[in-house]
Amino acid sequence: MGSSTIIMDNLDQLEQQSVYIMREAFRHFERLCMLWSIGKDSTVLLWLARKAFFGHVPFPLVHIDTSYKLPEMILYRDRLAMEYKLTMVVGQNKDILSQGKTFPNTQHLPEGHPDKISRVQCCGFLKKDALTHTLNGTWPREKLNLKTGKYEQDPDKAPYHGVIVGARADEEGSRSKERYFSPRDKNNLWDVGEQPPEFWNQFKTDFAPGTHVRIHPLLDWTELHIWEYIKREKIPTVSLYYDQGQGTRYRSLGCGPCQAPIQSTAKNVDDIIEELKSGKLKNIAERSGRLQDGKHGLEELRKEGYM
Repeated sequence: MGSSTIIMDNLDQLEQQSVYIMREAFRHFERLCMLWSIGKDSTVLLWLARKAFFGHVPFPLVHIDTSYKLPEMILYRDRLAMEYKLTMVVGQNKDILSQGKTFPNTQHLPEGHPDKISRVQCCGFLKKDALTHTLNGTWPREKLNLKTGKYEQDPDKAPYHGVIVGARADEEGSRSKERYFSPRDKNNLWDVGEQPPEFWNQFKTDFAPGTHVRIHPLLDWTELHIWEYIKREKIPTVSLYYDQGQGTRYRSLGCGPCQAPIQSTAKNVDDIIEELKSGKLKNIAERSGRLQDGKHGLEELRKEGYM
């Protein structure tokens, strides 16, 4: 059996398990949605959802728009949403944005200034708080009108209780502590030590009514699996992942002011797969370009509801 056959078998198994988990989530959660960050992982998740439900995604895609995503990411989001006829819902922390209480707006202020906002605080406002209030329906949501291509106020204000997320265990330490079905409390807080055990494919999907549950169909996928699957399925991705002739590319996508490219000449999916297999990046954290993570920053944000 050649190595290429083994890789195909692994991808088939991962695909089948992810599809199974998504169908289980759809069966058990009446108010279900899926987060789409526009990155490679959640875009693979979107692809799997279309496979799981025969080309139709039967729940809303939710994107938290910090207003600092690179324009190419937003254009890509809306192009695919229109092409795939997705129920696309967008949430924002409009108050903080209107007040200018963000890292990019205050980074020029000296350390210790009362109005200076750190990167982690900015993530808390624009991602964590926006996500919490978008999911529970206490802040306005905007929904893409597939006829006009414009966003309009979403009249649906009911909370989502099941949230499918594209987190992978190998991406970052706190994500390795998740379950496939990870409950949060009524305030969206995550107690890492109070999660149900999961043995093989025996998932706990029976929770008290109203419990907020994060569902992670990609938990067993690695970064290499993701790129091999993108190649196999010919999934469209944002060109920011590829070297445009500068000798750099983004390995993980976030907000423009808080992400840095890595040194890489990978110009396409094949080049990235080769780069990952070569071991060139083995000592560089996948999210090393996400400048807000810092020491324990991401885990603390995730305990409070960050994706």
